[in-house]
Amino acid sequence: QVQLVESGGGLVQAGDSLRLSCAASERTFSPYAMAWFRQAPGKEREFLARINWSGGNTYYTDSLKGRFTISGDNAKKTIDLQMNSLKPEDTAVYYCAATTRPPIYDLWGQGTQVTVSS
Repeated sequence: QVQLVESGGGLVQAGDSLRLSCAASERTFSPYAMAWFRQAPGKEREFLARINWSGGNTYYTDSLKGRFTISGDNAKKTIDLQMNSLKPEDTAVYYCAATTRPPIYDLWGQGTQVTVSS
């Protein structure tokens, strides 16, 4: 079964940058899109950004205001999330997800913790 594995989380200071990566365990995996979500303590999971493999279009939640950038390599089945100007409120567990049956995300990674100190 295909798995998604995130990496790159950690503890940073406010204003720093961090880059998260996600890789699918099988390169033959062909989802419609892959995306990043996050979940902060006591809050619901929040959509951040998505990249569609057909055409490479990207979509973002408005609240990111250009601070985060999603990129991907369809051949390698990897996606990254470049996060700049991090704020303490960005502290959360960040998840990679894929959808083979949009709009349902039917495959999730285990999550990676990002902690931003003030």
